[in-house]
Amino acid sequence: MTGHRTVTPVADAITSREIVGAPCWTSLLTHDLAAAESFYSAVLGWTFRPASLGEDFRVALHEGKPVAGIGALASTLRVPVAWTPYFAVEDVDETAARIRERSATVAVGPLRFPVGRGALAADRDGAVFGIWEGQLISDWHSWRADAPVWLRLRSPDAFEAAIFYGQVLDWACERPGCCEVGYEDDEVVLSQEGKVLARLGSGGDDRAPSPADLPRWDVYFTVTDPEATVRAALSHGGSVVRHTDQGHPETTLCDPQGSIFTVTAR
Repeated sequence: MTGHRTVTPVADAITSREIVGAPCWTSLLTHDLAAAESFYSAVLGWTFRPASLGEDFRVALHEGKPVAGIGALASTLRVPVAWTPYFAVEDVDETAARIRERSATVAVGPLRFPVGRGALAADRDGAVFGIWEGQLISDWHSWRADAPVWLRLRSPDAFEAAIFYGQVLDWACERPGCCEVGYEDDEVVLSQEGKVLARLGSGGDDRAPSPADLPRWDVYFTVTDPEATVRAALSHGGSVVRHTDQGHPETTLCDPQGSIFTVTAR
């Protein structure tokens, strides 16, 4: 990777060591950065600024607050275009070893960036996720509490998946600030200090014909007007993958480059 700028660390940014195991970011790896910016700006109302990871990356902002990242590295890293959640770890090499020891895959990395080190992995069912060691966005606590993004794992067996991620990411390890694991409505619920960070549900099928039904981490973006968001996605080259309405409407969309995400009411 070339073209990195010299980046001055943000003084008030926390590091992954302070929130080990927690989702710390979500990022889209894409082929065409400009096209992705144009689509998500029109559909979700995001604006963009340069990212500390280098000139191939942008930070998406919603009402001035960081929401997610977009990086034009899908071709370079030979990975599919996809939205991917990242989890904070204390030592990316040690975590990568834990992943491999449990018969899962480290597909890319660990790689070094100006403000930390990261890797892309897939769990034993094929759901892709990232791990990150280093500096986080400047106001992670605000991102966790306020940013319009949350995560759900679609797995063949939520409880088996929780055991895997718990062992890899040190969930429920009783260290100060660690993530807690609970159960609600047949889902595993990941939380920290009372704030729900992610849910792990059963139902992903590795033989499913639709990519939306494969085991995967589904990235949700909350919006004020889901119907208008869907119309905007369709008018800018996106497509509807699935719509469900069980008291809380959710629409899974696919952007023009093939990345799947879900929108729901704020």
